Amino acid sequence: MMRRRRPLLRTAALAGGAAAVGHHMGAKSQQQQQQEYDQNQQIAELQQQQNAQQQAAAAAPPPGGMSDAAMQQLQQLGQLHEQGVLTDEEFAAQKAKILGG
Repeated sequence: MMRRRRPLLRTAALAGGAAAVGHHMGAKSQQQQQQEYDQNQQIAELQQQQNAQQQAAAAAPPPGGMSDAAMQQLQQLGQLHEQGVLTDEEFAAQKAKILGG
């Protein structure tokens, strides 16, 4: 009977060791998942910041003053005003719209 118990003990010891290894692997996997989740959150935050900066840059006037499109519109308004198509009040109102005021 002694011989019969030893293989069972050996099997039990191996199974217990495998369970311990499996538990360690599970904990490590959880850590990796948490790290990936944290990294994904950081990436998402950075993307949101970049999008906000791009939108702010697009909404802000160019650093040199007026854009080329605004300059062209003002020139056209000036020509229409000189030709008498626009009154002084109409010219001033359209100019204020273009200049953002």
